[in-house]
Amino acid sequence: MNVSGERTFAAPRETVWQVLNDPASMAKTMPGVESFDVHDDRRWTANVKIPLGLGGLKMKVDMEKVEEREREFAKMAIKGHGVGAMLNMETSFELGDAPEGGTTMSWAAEVRIAGPVGSMGQRVLQPIVNQQVQHVLTALDRQVQEALANGGAEG
Repeated sequence: MNVSGERTFAAPRETVWQVLNDPASMAKTMPGVESFDVHDDRRWTANVKIPLGLGGLKMKVDMEKVEEREREFAKMAIKGHGVGAMLNMETSFELGDAPEGGTTMSWAAEVRIAGPVGSMGQRVLQPIVNQQVQHVLTALDRQVQEALANGGAEG
C-alpha cells in the first residue's frame, strides 16, 4: 500500500527539519506511543498500540534513518512486530521553500503489513492508514508550531 502527499508549514525549513529529526518530537506525532527509546541519532524503538477499529494492535516498532541530506531529504526504514502482524514501511520526505514563505514537505510511504491483520486487505486497511497519516500530519504541524513558539531556528 502506497500513500503520499504534501503539506505546507508556516515555519522556516530549519525549524521543520529540527522537529522531523528530533526523536522526542516525532514520538509525540505517532499514534498510540506507550514508550520510546533512542539508541543513537539514526535508530529509535517505540512500543505502540495502533488503533485498528474495534481494538488496538500492540507492536514494537524499530525505526532507522537510512538516508539523509541535511534540511532537505530523509528516508527511514521502519519494522514492526506484534501478535498477529508484521509491519514493514519505508518512508521519506523532501523539504522545500514555499512560494509564500514557510516550508513545503512532500512525503511518501510504502506500507506492507503481513499476518492476520495484513490479510484484512487493502480495502479495509487503507482508510485506517489514511486516518493515521492525517493524525501524524496534524500532530507534526503542532510540534512545528510549538518549536517555533519556543524560539525555533530562523531561516
